[in-house]
Amino acid sequence: MKSLYSILIQTSEEEHKYIVSLPELGAYARTQGDSYQETLKNAQEVLELLIEDDQARKTSLNKPLVININKKKN
Repeated sequence: MKSLYSILIQTSEEEHKYIVSLPELGAYARTQGDSYQETLKNAQEVLELLIEDDQARKTSLNKPLVININKKKN
């Protein structure tokens, strides 16, 4: 599933884990993992579950933040 939502991955030195949050989807859209790859996979699963839940409830998730890095200056 392709999505355009931001995924923020940080390290927790205290717990020796990676912590991920999905900023556009709220404070509770978080997960963690022991490796960067596992954490990214977990984030994708959380995102997919949120999208499925949103569709089942017929509600609307916050829109993804889109940044155009190729914008030309005049």
